Amino acid sequence: MTQAYHQDETFNKANFQNSDLRGSEYDGCVFTSCIFNQADLSDCKFIDCKFIHCDLSLATVSRTSFQDASFSHCKMMGISFASCSTFGLSFVFDNCQLQHSIFTKLKLKGQKFSNCALQEVDFTEADISAAVFEQCNLERSIFRQTNLEKADFQTSFNYSIDPESNRIKKAKFSMWGLSGLLSKYEILIAK
Repeated sequence: MTQAYHQDETFNKANFQNSDLRGSEYDGCVFTSCIFNQADLSDCKFIDCKFIHCDLSLATVSRTSFQDASFSHCKMMGISFASCSTFGLSFVFDNCQLQHSIFTKLKLKGQKFSNCALQEVDFTEADISAAVFEQCNLERSIFRQTNLEKADFQTSFNYSIDPESNRIKKAKFSMWGLSGLLSKYEILIAK
């Protein structure tokens, strides 16, 4: 296990695949084209860090702290964000692949997802009120007992959200996305 403190450092094309980085701290760091595939990032702290073109798929993030972290063009499939530290949890996702990831029971009020692949992502019992899903593919994503109040889905697609088992007051949907709210009724909607 490597515990280290890094501040204002830039990591370019570093390979942390299958590495044990538990307990390391990164403050104001930039990771570009780095590989964290299957790395153990448990108990790490990433404060005001940027991840650009990185692969974090299947990384372990138990008790990991992400505070003001931004992810751009990253591959992040199969990550259980539900096991992260919730203290100061805040991140932004832009053009990321987040398929099969888990956000259950997290408070992500105002969260922003832009141009992300969110297929089969689990948002069960999460608070994503006022979140923005901009141009996101939400095919087979799970929304169950999820707070979606004031969330914006106007430009996203392939979602299936049951209004009876989620809170959707003042959420925004486009006219062509209404079928995603009615899919459980198996009715046919002409376009």
